[in-house]
Amino acid sequence: MSHAKSGRAVTVRLTVTALLMAMNIALSSFGVPVPGGHLYLNDVVICLAALLLNPIEAFVVGGIGAFLGDFFFYPAPMFVSLVTHGLQAIVISLIARQTLGKKPRLASVIGVAVGAVIMVVGYSLGRAYVYSTPEYALLKLPFQILQAAVGAVLGTLLCWKFGVRKLFFKTLGEPLG
Repeated sequence: MSHAKSGRAVTVRLTVTALLMAMNIALSSFGVPVPGGHLYLNDVVICLAALLLNPIEAFVVGGIGAFLGDFFFYPAPMFVSLVTHGLQAIVISLIARQTLGKKPRLASVIGVAVGAVIMVVGYSLGRAYVYSTPEYALLKLPFQILQAAVGAVLGTLLCWKFGVRKLFFKTLGEPLG
């Protein structure tokens, strides 16, 4: 790869990481009202980022982005968000990139499914700790499951069905592999 081409790829990756991180911060600042609570759509961005980016970039978008979103708008669970969404993003990225080489779509689905479990368990345990009551964590469990499922499904659809992955790698000048 030429120096100019590698410089362009670094610039594109940095820009996409920053854009997705900003989207994560913005989407973690408000929720869609649903009966009994709110549905936050930042998981869509976290799953999409983890499917496109390497594990470190995915952590920046997922973990640090969610941390900053909480820091600015609702600081109580910000460290729970850092750990949970950071781990979620890393695991999705690793599974999507390093398993089932000939079946990247299946690897993506498995990755976001494992990531959804990490998110639900991480937030349930985190809420029980932060708010000192397991009952509160159980009360919010259906919303965590819904948020994880919506994020996994929409993130995967954006990546594969709506061509974001193809556009991303075309912009980088890399083969889709």
